Amino acid sequence: MRASDAERERVAESLREAVAEGRLDMEEFEQRLDAAYKARTHGELAPLVRDLPAPGTAGPAAAAPRRTQDDIEVHWPSRIGHPPTSRGGFAFWGGFARKGNWTVARKFTAFAMWGGGDIDLREARFEDRHTVLRLFTIMGGIGVTVPPELNVQVKGFGLMGGVGGSKANGEGTPGSPEVTIVAFALMGGIGVDRKLRRAQKERLRLEKRGEERGRKELG
Repeated sequence: MRASDAERERVAESLREAVAEGRLDMEEFEQRLDAAYKARTHGELAPLVRDLPAPGTAGPAAAAPRRTQDDIEVHWPSRIGHPPTSRGGFAFWGGFARKGNWTVARKFTAFAMWGGGDIDLREARFEDRHTVLRLFTIMGGIGVTVPPELNVQVKGFGLMGGVGGSKANGEGTPGSPEVTIVAFALMGGIGVDRKLRRAQKERLRLEKRGEERGRKELG
């Protein structure tokens, strides 16, 4: 039987409740949530919540402990040393995007002219511990998003344009790859921003929901 969007969302909500109650850790939650949104049939959805009680009901006596911030930090060794899935990006009167679970080459070159590019390294894997991103734009724009845990150094300049990324410079967590971004913008712009990973944003959202629920119960 084919699954509907509403059924997929119900399973996703059950998973969110389960991680909020400490029944799933963040890694398993991410895996199941991704599988839920990709599921096409009931048979694919059912195993994702088979071992979970209905939200808010009593569960096993020994529930899994909540994960702390340290528990959900990136495990860098498993993210380094993979064959690259992309060595560059090109945009001319259009755009390109590299995001999600892709593998960045040790030397990645991107060019955008009268177009734009989006490079997201938050969930990316790396061919090598030392990575260089060479970015060029002419009357276009390229945006780079990096996670807080990544070791990043931004170099570059703009001619009648701009390169922004000084706030993204900084050390990463132990074992982080070293990513050097070399950028040049001619009448265009290149920006580098640090943003939380999906797991971190989800954890903060769940914590906020729990705090709001606690205030309502006390009120």
